[in-house]
Parts: sequence; C-alpha cells; structure tokens
Amino acid sequence: MNEIIQAEGLVKRFRQRLVVDQISFCVRAGEILGFLGPNGAGKTTTLRLLTGFLHPDQGQVTIFGYNVQRQPLKAKRFFGYLPEGSPLYGEMTCREFLDFIARIRGLHGEDKRSAIRQAVEQLELGSVLDLAIDRLSKGFRRRVGLAQAILHRPPALILDEPTDGLDPIQRAQVLSLLKTQAKSCAILLSTHLLEEIEAICDRVLILAQGHILLQATLADVESAGGLKALFFRLQGAA
Repeated sequence: MNEIIQAEGLVKRFRQRLVVDQISFCVRAGEILGFLGPNGAGKTTTLRLLTGFLHPDQGQVTIFGYNVQRQPLKAKRFFGYLPEGSPLYGEMTCREFLDFIARIRGLHGEDKRSAIRQAVEQLELGSVLDLAIDRLSKGFRRRVGLAQAILHRPPALILDEPTDGLDPIQRAQVLSLLKTQAKSCAILLSTHLLEEIEAICDRVLILAQGHILLQATLADVESAGGLKALFFRLQGAA
C-alpha cells in the first residue's frame, strides 16, 4: 500500500470558528511530509483529527487502509504519535514507561525487550532509564516521547514538533533517526523550523487559517525560489 496516511475533506469547527477547512492530503510509504504553518494555522488540530483524538465534522482519515473514526483500534496499531508537549506519566521511570507502552502495544517477552532496547539506543536514553520522568529535562522528555512513538516499529509516524526542546546536536540526531525511519514508514512531521523541512522532507504542506496554501515537492519549492521566500510570500497572500 503506497498511501499510508490519507486525509479526505477534513473539516473541524469549535463553536462558530472554522479551524480546519476542507483539508485533503496523503503521506506515502518511504516519504517524509513536512507540515508547516504559523501558530493558529490548524496544524495541531489536524494531527488530532488524523490520530482520532478529535472527530471531524466532515471528512475521513484512513491509516494503512483502516478508517480512524470507524475502526480506531485497528488504525491505531499502525501509527506512532508524538503529540504537542509530549505528555508522559511523570511518576514513572523511563524504563517503567517504555515497558508500559510496549505491553499496551501487544509486545511481550523477547520482542518487548528487543523493541525497548532498540528505542533506548536510538534515542540515547540509557543514562536516564531509571530516573523518574518528572526529573528529566525538557529535551530528555521529548526523546522519551519519541521513543514511545517508534517503539512498535509502526508503518506511519505522526509527529508534532519532535525536536522541540532539543539542543542542536540532539536535533541533528533526531532528524537523522527520522530519515532512517522513513526507509520503512511514512512520516508526517509538523514543525516551525524551515531548516528541518529542507534537511529531511520530500514534500511540504503549508497551512494557514485552516486551509492548505501549498502542497509541493521540495524540488519544486527550490525551483520557485526556496522554502523561506515561498512561505513568507504565501503567508502574505493568505
């Protein structure tokens, strides 16, 4: 299946305010789609619609062929989600939290131990495994959040600012990890940082005031003068 994440005609209102307005797009296997827009553009709301945390007023979402609204348990087996703020259980240690998430994901025995070991190595969490999450820095908490998203090796990742709070070296490591992950899954990456999209994304979707201003490949964006120039030009026209 080529189109792993597919959104069709998504609409979401909060009372009389239209937050998401007829959004349609897909993320294909083996690619990273950069999701870009200013604060209030509707990015986080769209991600919550994709993952089933909010229900759309119109439209539908399918992930790996399963409808997120009608088949939520089946759909949620096939994606990892890092939400805004990386909410975690602060009283747990990192080891306890990852073990808990692995069991929720249906991993047991050696499969569970192998998945945790790999995620810990990839996110360099070995030094904090036995610390309570509440004691961790913002950067480490973000890395624990990303570890739980990739733990079950899903075919889709939906990530809301995964590098928020990381220092430049950690950010580069996470971007490198995502580039590697994209070889075997579809990734939707929401970010405020143009350089992240330029570094690892294959396509970009620019959102403003709840609707899509642009969907294009990075090659097409570069031929139009570059992402920064195009983003600010589109923002001025929104």
